[in-house]
Amino acid sequence: MESLATLSAWSFHDTRLILSCVLGLALIIILISVLKLAPFLSILVGTFAAGFAAGVPLEGVASAFSKGAGALLGDVGIIIALGAMLGALMAESGAADRLVSTLLDHSTPRTLPWMMSLVAVIIGLPLFFEVGLVMMVPIIFVMARRSQQPILRIAIPALAGMTTLHALLPPHPGPLIAVSALHADLGITLGLGVLVAIPAVILAGPLYGSWLSRRMQVAEPEDLGKLFTSHDPQLAAPGFGVSLLTILLPALLMLCRTVAKLALHPDTVAFNVLNFLGEPLIALGLTVLFAIVALGWSRGMARDRVGTILRKSLPPIAGLLLTIGAGGGLKQTLLLAGISTTISKIAVGAHLPLLLLAWLIAVALRQATGSATVATTATAGIVAPVVTGLSATHNSLMALAIGAGSVFFCHVNDAGFWMVREYFGLKLKQTVFVWSILQTIVSVVGLVLTLALWGVLG
Repeated sequence: MESLATLSAWSFHDTRLILSCVLGLALIIILISVLKLAPFLSILVGTFAAGFAAGVPLEGVASAFSKGAGALLGDVGIIIALGAMLGALMAESGAADRLVSTLLDHSTPRTLPWMMSLVAVIIGLPLFFEVGLVMMVPIIFVMARRSQQPILRIAIPALAGMTTLHALLPPHPGPLIAVSALHADLGITLGLGVLVAIPAVILAGPLYGSWLSRRMQVAEPEDLGKLFTSHDPQLAAPGFGVSLLTILLPALLMLCRTVAKLALHPDTVAFNVLNFLGEPLIALGLTVLFAIVALGWSRGMARDRVGTILRKSLPPIAGLLLTIGAGGGLKQTLLLAGISTTISKIAVGAHLPLLLLAWLIAVALRQATGSATVATTATAGIVAPVVTGLSATHNSLMALAIGAGSVFFCHVNDAGFWMVREYFGLKLKQTVFVWSILQTIVSVVGLVLTLALWGVLG
């Protein structure tokens, strides 16, 4: 990615590329909301329209779409499938019900959204957002049903807790990349990130969730509702300890991996073991195997019954996987066309304060590419040459501002947008309010607080 000093002048191709993106995104929205086509097919058509309008050969669009879809499904698809299996096992065995009962015993209807934010923060601290979401979905469904609360009042605080940590706090990939590129101090970034994250979670989570749930009525989606809330009445629910261990096991394994990277030498056996066990795919796969034994076989559940539970967990997420893959294809096509450089030119031409400029570049790149990690990585590379003289504290605030910008108003080219839509059975407009506005609150709060800290600590 080019630095601020080396970005070339605006060209006709840049104008054409912006118009192509607008065309593609508008077409996707029309196909889904007006013509009611499946999201996967709509994104596919919109991608080819945007790529062709941008001057990318059609075979290049096809290749980029396949590459982007395959890469994203390789990262996320198997994790979602394993998460669906784990969620079904936790629901059928009664483990999810046990966790929810304990949480309900220690909360009231008024404090329940705050409790869900706290649980999401604890689970989401070491986990990628996608992993945290598939872990939290069964708890959200069972909690909403048991507490008789609107599902959005339970879901939005959990979503806010996980997405805020993903954007702002190491060891999530985006913040770590920004810390490295800007030569910021990891400890300072973590400390300041907590100060920024807490108000962002509160405003985007319990407060916004309570406000929106009173104005938008969302019913529990039938297929996933059955999958994540069914419980075999012939089985006694497992104990709270084993239920809690099951849902926290991926987080513990990934946390151990992070600690190993910070404290152990890469050549040691302990490092290699913990690094392997903490790989998201391995951590979640081992957790599913643990759940099969601890929640199923050891409690008298027949082996064919366990197999049936695992198999029936997959069909409800087939459409979700295809949609997420299509979003990855759209992102890759726009990257191939050169959208990152074009967006950078727009932001640089604005001549704004450095912190605000970094946030705006990240915002624009996220709008164009649909990836927080791509937006963070590219933005950090662009601004890195001009922050070399700043203090460690200011570099950390710059990293946090970039992270905040990377989650602004995520829309149809974002995998998380489609995960939220499909998991909670939302319409396109509802998903904008539930997900896009939620992330915008996190982004704007992050910007305001980093600007305030910049002034106070300057």
